[in-house]
Amino acid sequence: MRQNTKLRLANRVNKASIRTFEKKVRTFVEEKKFNEAVQAYQKFTSLIDRAAKKNIVHNNNAGRKKSRLNNLLKTIEPKTAQAASE
Repeated sequence: MRQNTKLRLANRVNKASIRTFEKKVRTFVEEKKFNEAVQAYQKFTSLIDRAAKKNIVHNNNAGRKKSRLNNLLKTIEPKTAQAASE
């Protein structure tokens, strides 16, 4: 098997898992499940940071996706966490 083919398949697997966890975060936010969304977001950031480090996705792309999902998470933040921070 050519090296290009091996790397392409590995990159596809990594990108697919990134997309999967991005979708999980979005669905948990829609369902207002904050704790599950935070756990999925943590896994997502770990995966996308590793992919950016290996140049599978561009660094700015990783930062943009993390920022947008983080802003989405803030929309369902529980009231107790907001009260504690004030």
